[in-house]
Amino acid sequence: MSLMSYPLVLLLLCLALLYFAAQVGDRCRERIGALREEQRADFDVVLGAMLTLLGLLIAFMFSMGVSRYDLRKSYEEAEANAIGTEYLRADLVTEPDASLIRELLRRYLDQRVMFYTTRDRARLDAIAEATSKIERELWVSVRPKPETQVTPVTSLVVSGMNDVLNSEGYTQAAWRNRIPVSAWALMLSIAACCNVLIGYGSRAGGRRLLLIVPIAVSIAFFLISDVDSPRGGAIRVAPINLLSVADSVRAPALQVTH
Repeated sequence: MSLMSYPLVLLLLCLALLYFAAQVGDRCRERIGALREEQRADFDVVLGAMLTLLGLLIAFMFSMGVSRYDLRKSYEEAEANAIGTEYLRADLVTEPDASLIRELLRRYLDQRVMFYTTRDRARLDAIAEATSKIERELWVSVRPKPETQVTPVTSLVVSGMNDVLNSEGYTQAAWRNRIPVSAWALMLSIAACCNVLIGYGSRAGGRRLLLIVPIAVSIAFFLISDVDSPRGGAIRVAPINLLSVADSVRAPALQVTH
């Protein structure tokens, strides 16, 4: 798994890396010599430009992470709507097919909720296998038999099941859509360069201040990684809508609203 899937580990590693970069800059100042006063104005311009670029990159990356998080939330809602609608449309099918569809959808809901809530990556393969098996059974349950004439009602039920299966595929695609590693590498490189410059431009006796920027930037990286990580972070998409539908389909009187 990618390091970006473990926000806390990323926080600690970035903090160590950026503080080390600041110390490198400080050592360079001791070996090469401190900046002369006539050089400091130009140096401050370069440092300010680098910090501005870093700030823009952090803002851009945070925006990318939030947009992916919102997309995962939207697809969770779409999944719940598709499953709830198809459960209602099962009333249009004759028995025993209607009861079979409802039972399969209830089992399918259980698997989808586990997909969202589990943190154990070892269980994901078992969940994916069980989900695929139920999806095949769901499709067979609504697929018109060769000897049966296709009616508008049949087409409606088949179309609803197609929405159920498609929504799961869209969710999987959204969970795989992460911030590219190359973007992370670029941002980390810029951050390291900024800290080298800060260390080099520091004055004697100001070493304690070299820790401020690494801490602030590392916390920003941690937040971006947390939002972008579907399972590893504290900010996660909760299957609120799926759980609501699951409660509805198990209630004595079904009441699903859209």
